[in-house]
Amino acid sequence: IHGAALKQVPTAEYNPFETVKTNIIGGQNVIDAALQTDVKKVIALSTDKAAAPVNLYGATKLTSDKLFIAANNYKGKHDIKFSVVRYGNVMGSRGSVIPFFIKQKEKGVLPITDDRMTRFWITLEQGVKFVVDCLETMRGGEVFVPKIPSTRIVDVAKSIAPDAEISLIGARPGEKLHEFLISRD
Repeated sequence: IHGAALKQVPTAEYNPFETVKTNIIGGQNVIDAALQTDVKKVIALSTDKAAAPVNLYGATKLTSDKLFIAANNYKGKHDIKFSVVRYGNVMGSRGSVIPFFIKQKEKGVLPITDDRMTRFWITLEQGVKFVVDCLETMRGGEVFVPKIPSTRIVDVAKSIAPDAEISLIGARPGEKLHEFLISRD
């Protein structure tokens, strides 16, 4: 199971080539190592940001996804299968907005990009179970995507800190601002 990645949008935008080296070249290194060591199954963990990417992080993960799927075409006589698991935000993980909102709750103000922004959510346990289930059932070449709930980020903020002020801060570099503009037309 390949889960290493530079995965935060601002970090990727600030360090583009480090993100390429980690997310793309690192993925290819995993493919090559798996082919050389008789591994039977490889699943690469991806992100919902790889679907129609608008930032470097999503683009590098989409490229990585394509490398893992294409590895099924050039594996030769190796008895190996490559697949991808793609899901959203793991609740409470490092980089999740939940610990950030809990910390900001003390200040009484929660910054959010836009009040129409949404996130797909999965618990760590659900994510692990999904990956293990996919590992057991994979045939090679699949991009597995679980059906998981989406929540407006402002609702998450209000549930964590109902008395806090919501401060709209606008999009950071690389965030999906174009979706907001499309929805306004």
